[in-house]
Amino acid sequence: MKKKLIIIGIESTCDDTAVSIINNREVLSNVIIRQKIHKKYGGVVPELASRFHDKNLYLAVNQAIFLSRIDKYEIDAVSFSLGPGLIGSLLVGASFAKSFSIGLKIPLLTVNHVQAHILVHFIQNANINNSFPKFPFLCLMISGGHTQIIKVNDFFKMEIIGSTLDDSVGDAFDKIARMLGIYYPGGPLLDRFSKSGYSKKFNFSKPNVNELDFSFSGFKSHIFQFIKKKLKKDSFFIKNNLADLCASVQRTISEILLEKIHKATIKTGIFRIVLAGGVSANNEIRRNFILFAKRNKKWEIFIPKKKYSIDNGAMIAITGLFKYKKNFFDSINVTPYTKFQKF
Repeated sequence: MKKKLIIIGIESTCDDTAVSIINNREVLSNVIIRQKIHKKYGGVVPELASRFHDKNLYLAVNQAIFLSRIDKYEIDAVSFSLGPGLIGSLLVGASFAKSFSIGLKIPLLTVNHVQAHILVHFIQNANINNSFPKFPFLCLMISGGHTQIIKVNDFFKMEIIGSTLDDSVGDAFDKIARMLGIYYPGGPLLDRFSKSGYSKKFNFSKPNVNELDFSFSGFKSHIFQFIKKKLKKDSFFIKNNLADLCASVQRTISEILLEKIHKATIKTGIFRIVLAGGVSANNEIRRNFILFAKRNKKWEIFIPKKKYSIDNGAMIAITGLFKYKKNFFDSINVTPYTKFQKF
């Protein structure tokens, strides 16, 4: 019988307050408190996000402990997101985690938020395969802040081999959604509207970017000019074509991502693909990658279940677990960072 190793993970990089408790690779509880206040402003307001984390974190931790059916004194270590993210939100999470560590006299483990999205696949039954990917693999990191192709050789040996030159894919989804009159949360709502649309109704140009890098700034401008031109001729163009526009945008973005990762498999000779980050919850992207993998027998695809695609405490806890096993403990003096740092 495995010895218990219980880690609590605290995630507060943006607007969702997430806390999870795991025993080894098994999730005992996974609590997410959403901040609905931001819908009113059409996007995340950093000051409000940090205030609501301060209000919600104590509640989320208590609920996570209650649902996990453990005593808080059974927790072996506390892990938390150190960055990248919103500085106010990160400071709230860091302050709470440090206090928790001191109060219970347990080790502190800091986590890179991007790395945690990748390692979520090593939680028991976290992806659609219900199995763990073997090293090495290629990870397509797609989120609101990041678009990267990462070669993963081990839990803590990761190399970025492709990245966005400007905007992230998540930002592209949100900005295009706003052009179409779809407000916060833009990306998920665009995905929902696309379900009743015809994805080949409109053809959009794809950015011509060398090697394995991405660019979405020009793509957004192309969509904006296309819509502007159509609206001059027909003021009801968006209203009459909304579902088809959403579906066509999703298809094009999905194809951009798929073409790049296909190029990466040829360049590296690695055909084990892992999707990670909030945008991996997008239905069209998931569908296209699964279909491509079925046609290409060399491919082995791992896609997180939707509750593990979005920001969650379990991904922080599992990363903390692997750090704990390697004795990668952190000082109480650590400081959060807002920009992406190398693994």
